[in-house]
Amino acid sequence: MALKSTIFKADLQVADLDRGHFADYALTVARHPSETDERMMVRLLAFALHAGPDLAFGKGISNDDEPALWEVDPSGIVRCWIEVGMPDETRIRKACNKADRVVVLAYGARAVDVWWGQVSGALARFDNLEVWRLTAEEGQALAGLAERTMKLACTVQEGTVYFDGVAVAPQRLQ
Repeated sequence: MALKSTIFKADLQVADLDRGHFADYALTVARHPSETDERMMVRLLAFALHAGPDLAFGKGISNDDEPALWEVDPSGIVRCWIEVGMPDETRIRKACNKADRVVVLAYGARAVDVWWGQVSGALARFDNLEVWRLTAEEGQALAGLAERTMKLACTVQEGTVYFDGVAVAPQRLQ
């Protein structure tokens, strides 16, 4: 019998001073059985960084045709495709061809350096691609916030994200 996703509820208050976006979101996050708390919380971080009326969680880990998050406008055009982790080059290339903007939020200690060393050359040609990384400590600190029911306040200011006492400053790789 297949394992089912675990459902998490998050009341997320976003105050993004960099973009001038202020909103509250009541989110239901399905954590796939193979997904860690760290990955789920990085998805929540990605949501907070790119929050808007059309941003939604995709099937991501369980579906090759959808990202972790995406913004699809009412006419069906994919405005933003967001991946978390270290997706393979082919997946990123396909995303860059499908979406106006692609964002990868990588995490995972030194493995990110190895992954980026392998894919950076092939991905340098994509002008619509942004790649960001979190440190191992930032990822672990986010994972420590995971609870089945969460009330999270997120403030984004000058590139630093303050997530209920956890400060995260994603580093841009591309």
